[in-house]
Amino acid sequence: MMQINQKVIEGVKSKNADFEMLVSKLNDESELTAYELKYNNYKVSLLPKILGAVLVWSGNIFYGRDPSYLKFRAVEVIARIPYHSWTSAAYTLLTLFYTDEKRAIDLARIKLFARHANDNETMHVVVISHIVREEHKRSNTILHSIVPMIFSFFYFWVSYLLFLINKKWSYELNYIFEDHAYHQYNTFVNRYEDKLKNKKIESDFLKFYGRAPANQYEFFRSVRNDELIHRNYSIEEIDRLI
Repeated sequence: MMQINQKVIEGVKSKNADFEMLVSKLNDESELTAYELKYNNYKVSLLPKILGAVLVWSGNIFYGRDPSYLKFRAVEVIARIPYHSWTSAAYTLLTLFYTDEKRAIDLARIKLFARHANDNETMHVVVISHIVREEHKRSNTILHSIVPMIFSFFYFWVSYLLFLINKKWSYELNYIFEDHAYHQYNTFVNRYEDKLKNKKIESDFLKFYGRAPANQYEFFRSVRNDELIHRNYSIEEIDRLI
């Protein structure tokens, strides 16, 4: 039993370093394509498919179909929510099943990834908010602050309940949202590559987080990679349930 626990602990310690290595690896277009294709054809269950379609459709109605700084800021407020929700749901389940050590380890592992992903998405929204100010983009308080908070409230409870009822559904809903975010960022960096490479980025929060992109292109490319990793992780968690 101690060997199993030690293996889990060692895996957790290396996970953050592995994540950053994978983010850098995906800067190579061939690696990115292969990693994306890994789960491109995954078939989502009906309920999360409907919920995900409503979520993406609503976002496009409020913020447009094309990627933009202000749309990214709103999206990233919402993108953190499933990971926070999974952490809360895992705590709830741990309270009920703390005598089942195998299940407790599994839930604890989920919480550790969710906290890391939440921190990662928080970095996105903080830095993108900084960029929005630097770019002098005028935001609307209702549209870009209040509406994302309302979205987040409902998204939290939907993800939470789905996690309790059927983890697969909650992971699949996140897969849909992160897939959409990935394609938005990928379109953005490809469409505006030259402009973004000429825009320096200075952020204390980025330094605190531990990333040092030379310009906006490198930053948004890394965010794109983050979202794809989160997307694929959701399906990898489903594979572990089987």
